[in-house]
Amino acid sequence: MIHIGQLIRQELDRQERTPTWLARKINCERPNVYYIFSQQSINTELLLRISQALNHNFFQYYTSALNHNP
Repeated sequence: MIHIGQLIRQELDRQERTPTWLARKINCERPNVYYIFSQQSINTELLLRISQALNHNFFQYYTSALNHNP
């Protein structure tokens, strides 16, 4: 099962960026970013904004899971 919040957190850490930086990029408050980290799933529009901000295609995890499910 995909936990998208954890994947976003991992990518943010990998890029050595802060939750405050991401909050500014996606136009939300810092506490909301921590809420995103706790979520197993999120709105696709929000996921698109996060993907653009981090220059990372988070949709690939769902596509990969779809392609590997019988």
